[in-house]
Amino acid sequence: MSIMSLFLFLLSLLLLISSNNNINNHNFLFGVHAFASATDVAAQFELIHRHAPEVYKNGTTLGPPKTRLERIKQLVHSDNARWQTISRRLQGQGQRRMAFEFHGGDNKIPVDIPMRSAADTGSGQYFVSFRVGTPPKKFVLIADTGSDVTWINCCHNCFDSNGTHRIFHPKRSPSFKTIPCLSEMCKVDLAGSFSLSYCPTKLSPCTFDYRYADSSKVTGIFANETVTVGLDLHNHQKMKLHDVLIGCGQSSEGSFKDADGVMGLGYSKHSFAIRVAERFGYKFSYCLVDHLSPSNFASYLSFGKPKGPKLQNMQYTELILGVINPFYAVNVSGISIGGVMLKISSEVWDIGGSGGVIIDSGSTLTTLTEHAFLPVIAAFESTLQKFGIVGFKFGIFKYCFDAKKFEESLVPKLVFHFADGAQFMPPVKSYVIDVADGVKCLGFASSGWPGVSVIGNILQQNHFWEFDLVGKKLGFAPSSCTSLKSKL
Repeated sequence: MSIMSLFLFLLSLLLLISSNNNINNHNFLFGVHAFASATDVAAQFELIHRHAPEVYKNGTTLGPPKTRLERIKQLVHSDNARWQTISRRLQGQGQRRMAFEFHGGDNKIPVDIPMRSAADTGSGQYFVSFRVGTPPKKFVLIADTGSDVTWINCCHNCFDSNGTHRIFHPKRSPSFKTIPCLSEMCKVDLAGSFSLSYCPTKLSPCTFDYRYADSSKVTGIFANETVTVGLDLHNHQKMKLHDVLIGCGQSSEGSFKDADGVMGLGYSKHSFAIRVAERFGYKFSYCLVDHLSPSNFASYLSFGKPKGPKLQNMQYTELILGVINPFYAVNVSGISIGGVMLKISSEVWDIGGSGGVIIDSGSTLTTLTEHAFLPVIAAFESTLQKFGIVGFKFGIFKYCFDAKKFEESLVPKLVFHFADGAQFMPPVKSYVIDVADGVKCLGFASSGWPGVSVIGNILQQNHFWEFDLVGKKLGFAPSSCTSLKSKL
């Protein structure tokens, strides 16, 4: 081969490699290179109980509710606000359909986040310890699968008049880089995350105004920042994630009295969950302990494949992404109780029409549209009458009975049937719940039609849930969840 021929061959090879790299770069989610590693590492955050001292800057705590009734009142208040948020998001679902796609990679590094229940808070169901900036500073954020914006409190006038919360100072972090308001990311990519068109100069940062259904809101600027995650439960080893999108809240109003901000775990191009899942295998999972467990019992949120043996009886069903952003939807085909399939219109489950089902860790109770709620309640009614219906009435709980006469073995089994054959059968304690001393109730709420139904976190408890964002599969299996702690 002549020198010229060799030169042309090498040049062609380089061009081919360059072309393939460009294609691959395009296929990587959001144009960010996900990295591969042969190590089987777990990066972990801890989600903390609302009443734990870690939630407060000065170490104080309000303590848990004095009675179960007080706790339930807080749950119902939280779910009411949550349902308003979901309903408002659904009103604009036509504008919030999927505009991005995941592409598989060979990333195998798992990130695991221990979680503790905060089901009794009015401002969020779970909290996460979040370290941001250089050097890393700790904040306590509400972890929300229905939110696509991650923001932290960046100023002293953000609902912190009593000095109990942590404040992030961007000027003290050299890794803090604002998003320019004239950038395509601000004008196009973040338009769905409530970025504002206000742009006085080309050097001005991208601003946002994020509003919640309970009239709470936060305004501030978008930036890229470094986030530090632990690689074990005690944070003895750490990993830095660079250029993670966060909102720097400069003014806040409303119900965020117990948190330093919000971690967005919803399905959205720039949510924290998606950006991290992209880097760690395109999967995340969680396992929730019983909501009445002591506050030192931890649940976990994991990014990547958790370590330890694979759970037995793992089932998989279709995970519907991008139809009701930022929520995660599933294809339910029906509900059976005591082995009998209920007569519920298929329209109730039609995610492409007026119904559908989402799985939401931010909702406490399972909410069914009235066309599903009424048949479910009717199917349990004959059994409940054996336990002695009580006159106890509280908000959305319609069927309550004497706990002293309760026999779990008599309660018919509830099963959610998915269109592809998978079946979710929660334990009885997840749908017959303790509401007050001596009183149990069916733990379902009713919503109007048309609308979506919501599988809440109490029904999800004592199960491991895996979200495969590339394969578009939702995996689930029974688990004690507490035993998972030693495996991660």
